[in-house]
Amino acid sequence: MVGAAQANLQRGSNVMPGFRLALGFTVFYLSLIVLIPLSGIFIKTSGMSGAAFWHAVTSDRVLASYRLSFGAAFIGALINLVFGGIVAWVLVRYRFPGKKLVDALVDLPFALPTAVAGIALTALYSPNGWLGHYLEPLGIKVAFTPLGVVVALTFIGLPFVVRTVQPVLEDVERELEEAAACLGASGGQIFMRVILPAIAPALLTGFALAFARATGEYGSVIFIAGNMPMVSEITPLLIVTKLEQYDYAGATAIAVVMLMVSFALLLAINLLQAWTRKRGQPERV
Repeated sequence: MVGAAQANLQRGSNVMPGFRLALGFTVFYLSLIVLIPLSGIFIKTSGMSGAAFWHAVTSDRVLASYRLSFGAAFIGALINLVFGGIVAWVLVRYRFPGKKLVDALVDLPFALPTAVAGIALTALYSPNGWLGHYLEPLGIKVAFTPLGVVVALTFIGLPFVVRTVQPVLEDVERELEEAAACLGASGGQIFMRVILPAIAPALLTGFALAFARATGEYGSVIFIAGNMPMVSEITPLLIVTKLEQYDYAGATAIAVVMLMVSFALLLAINLLQAWTRKRGQPERV
């Protein structure tokens, strides 16, 4: 019986009943919630000629919004890659008063409505805000500038890096670090050669998640950005603007570009996760 069960598993059969019904329901639900609404974007855009589509997605104003959205998202994700890794390291490796509170605060951008976050950041960094009135005399303007967009996207992307790196860092074997120390390795060498290779896939995954989340962010950005065309206008806001102007074809054309970029990012994230799982599996002899 054991041999027959192994043969069934090798042939790909599932020992749990109801697989076909569950798979059919899954495909139906995903089609209803995800595929059908997204296909509407492509159907609407398909009515445009190639020249009209190209003009809609490559005009100067649209290109400026691409540069701001993707550039600010990349910078914010890069900042979170460094400081999010440090936060995860502190939460895993140190004990200090208020640790649970700090750990809970990491998830605050998840729970906080994005509009509330945008209003709070604007009040904080505006020229008469708590921090803004100190930065203004130094010539540093945060609110209503591209720098404010970076600040907002960094705020909403921090939990992705911390929560991705934290469990991986907890699983790093301390014996390896102790063995390296016994062999004469310094603290920097232990981190670079033992710890960093182990958490590098998680860091890359967290970076990709933060970047993907930031590219489509809207609520927390529109309040602090200033929304000036060619200067501080993000692509999601430009889509909303075109919808308000009844330029549905132009809005869906830009949405298709954003959708394709998001799909490419999700594919990269899945490949990184598959690579992480592959690295974590023991080699067969």
